[in-house]
Amino acid sequence: MLDEPQLLAALRRHWEYSGKDEDRAHEIYHENAVLEFPQSGERFEGVANFREWRRQYPAELAFHLRRISHRDDLVVTEYLISYDRAPWMFTVSIMELEGDRVAHERIYIMDGWEPAPWRAPWRAEARADPAPPPP
Repeated sequence: MLDEPQLLAALRRHWEYSGKDEDRAHEIYHENAVLEFPQSGERFEGVANFREWRRQYPAELAFHLRRISHRDDLVVTEYLISYDRAPWMFTVSIMELEGDRVAHERIYIMDGWEPAPWRAPWRAEARADPAPPPP
């Protein structure tokens, strides 16, 4: 099992190379890892399968990490993604680890929205996340 600094370094490396060098980006996965997109119902079994379609991806991808949370064998990464310089979309990746590699990942992607005015009396001041670079 990787210690916390090693795990965070491996995850940052994954996001740094995602969309640029899929061999390096996919070093964090077990060979028999599973990747799911619950919103589309897609399930990919085996890192070779999803690494290959990611190589063929027909858009330029940009990522902006917001937060990585880790507990035992579970990692949750919150980030923004942009496709072909389009507006940023909010994304959550839930990774289950087996030893020092990712065995199962679920990715959720969605558009942001304006806050509802009626909730203003109960809302705390928003925490300022660093602004992402332009996509």
